[in-house]
Amino acid sequence: MQGRFKRQHSNGENAPFGKKKRKTHGPSVPKNALMQLNEIKPGLEFQFISQIGPVHAPTFMMSVEVNGQIFEGKGSSKKKAKLNAAEQALKSFVQFPNAYEAHQAMGRQITSVDFTTDLAESGGDVLFNNFEKSPDEEKMVVSGNLNASPNGSALTPSRKSKVPKQTDGKNPVMILNELRPGLKYEFVSEIGESHAKNFVMSVTVDNEVFQGSGRNKRMAKARAAQVALTKIFNLEFSFPPGLQPVLSEGAPEVPQVLADLVSKLINEKLSSLTDGFKSQYARRKVLAGIVMTRGYDMDEASVICISTGTKCINGEYISDHGLAVNDCHAEILARRSLIRYLYSQLCLHMRNDPNSSASSIFEPLEDQGFRLKEGIRFHLYISTAPCGDARIFSPHESVIEDESGDKHPNRRARGQLRTKIESGEGTIPVKSSDGIQTWDGILQGERLLTMSCSDKIARWNLLGIQGALLSHFIKPVYLDSIILGSLYHGDHLSRAVYTRLNNIENLPALYHINRPFLSGINNPESRQPGKAPNFAVNWCLGDSALEVINTTTGKTEQGSSSQLCKQAMFKCFLKLYGQVMSFINQDAAKKPSLYSDAKAVVTDYQAAKLQLFQAFQKSGLGLWVKKPIEQDSFPEDLSVTF
Repeated sequence: MQGRFKRQHSNGENAPFGKKKRKTHGPSVPKNALMQLNEIKPGLEFQFISQIGPVHAPTFMMSVEVNGQIFEGKGSSKKKAKLNAAEQALKSFVQFPNAYEAHQAMGRQITSVDFTTDLAESGGDVLFNNFEKSPDEEKMVVSGNLNASPNGSALTPSRKSKVPKQTDGKNPVMILNELRPGLKYEFVSEIGESHAKNFVMSVTVDNEVFQGSGRNKRMAKARAAQVALTKIFNLEFSFPPGLQPVLSEGAPEVPQVLADLVSKLINEKLSSLTDGFKSQYARRKVLAGIVMTRGYDMDEASVICISTGTKCINGEYISDHGLAVNDCHAEILARRSLIRYLYSQLCLHMRNDPNSSASSIFEPLEDQGFRLKEGIRFHLYISTAPCGDARIFSPHESVIEDESGDKHPNRRARGQLRTKIESGEGTIPVKSSDGIQTWDGILQGERLLTMSCSDKIARWNLLGIQGALLSHFIKPVYLDSIILGSLYHGDHLSRAVYTRLNNIENLPALYHINRPFLSGINNPESRQPGKAPNFAVNWCLGDSALEVINTTTGKTEQGSSSQLCKQAMFKCFLKLYGQVMSFINQDAAKKPSLYSDAKAVVTDYQAAKLQLFQAFQKSGLGLWVKKPIEQDSFPEDLSVTF
């Protein structure tokens, strides 16, 4: 030590005692959004969500929870993703002490603001939309004493005691607490696989219980509060551009909470059928299902069917006896399962029992056929945007600009018909020569083409979901809602499923363009990573367990025919033929011996379908690809039972 004491500097170097380190002078380093957020809300924890893209150019997703809201950011590194998430959080709320610096960190130039007033009319109102209450103020609001300050002095009547006109991005729990102090939230359930947990919380307001779900309990509480605010106080919550629900034409406004309920019911049903997602058959990329309500009474909502799947049959397994399911995409299987349910409801009218007929969802018309009873509504849930036109644009843009401003490189492909890939995933645009497929060509190795789910749903919105065979007996049945669990974009979805049909005219009397309620959900599904399984499952009300289909062969894993195959549907049709009232004069007509004949005799249905195909072609959107005609030329197979 050479007789002199030394001290340890904070930088780890030894320096002679008493000798001070020289300070450097210069401009202070600007604080970025992450630093600003840490000052405003110290102790926040950022969560890693996902990594996508190629190894050499990955994109990271990070999230942070602030005041009960989740903010996400992405970037080429985790650090940049955290910074982006912090910027999103700062944009939603800024508190007094560092408001100027926070806006400066986000690259905004603002004029001087008087931070002593909460009016700040010269542009300062945006700073106070989401300020966080001090502990004393929080106690004051929770206690319900809105006219007293923490020290007991009188205050002017607070505007927080009134229902706000706008939410201003404020957490619903905070708003509800101000309107109904002292509420208690209860944990209801936890569902979902480990990588996609979903929590359900409830709150009782004015003797009515409201539930909400989310990826964590805080988010679930916020959803429950939002439902209560919407129902009791008619408070509306804004959606980002493109994510707003699309209301159905001519129908009463559908409550947004219906979308979350439908999603919840479908996921819970899959959980119950797979032992709490423990079964291997809980694995899936896409989940779909249909919920039935009477009117929009959510207390009487019931799950009719659920299904999973993302693949189509391998061409070599195509069946000329209707014994294989060609398309095993979840939403297609859900629709076929619903058809099973419709057949079962019609069968109730075969019995000479008034009580049985009364329990059916169908009622007879005066002289022929049946229709749905008043108020019966079907809501289709799909965990992600249907493949094809509804999906390919959704992840990439938040708004669709007008024709002159649409800069998307693939904008000319909007609305185009697309086909699925045999034994794989994804879709490709149709070609002008793809209109007809041949049986021998497919058996010799030609790729089996199947229309995309977006295109098929558009077809349902014109012809109904009942198909040609059921059209013998019932008026067209249309979906009332289409609800997506992720990748929802109102403009893209509406174009894909009905607006591109707007040029169709002079349809047969029973048919029209259906414009259902379209919506995402408040807690979008997480991306399902990994390879899609080579199986699909389906279940319909009345089934004891899931049916599992091998998506390569289109048959069950035991090699038998599925309850959803064409042969099964033909058997249901023949069971009803001549036993219940029909729109076709069955006394004069010969009972169809072939599946194709049974379809062809419903002339109005076939005429409407032809107009659909011609409308796509005239609009330059492509030619609808048909399966080989041999596929439908089969009789009833008496050796097969279901």
